[in-house]
Amino acid sequence: MTQEELDALRARAESEGRSMWSFAHDAVITAVNEHSLLFNEAADHVLKVSEELNRRLA
Repeated sequence: MTQEELDALRARAESEGRSMWSFAHDAVITAVNEHSLLFNEAADHVLKVSEELNRRLA
């Protein structure tokens, strides 16, 4: 992390009245949850699109 990134993190956390740790923690959790959601949506799409093929191969 660069000093500029650290300063931006500190400023953003301060603007929300939060600690840097709390702000960063919540940002990481949000990113993980969004990634999981996108992965699940993609998996559901693949299963739906390949449903007929899977049925034939079974």
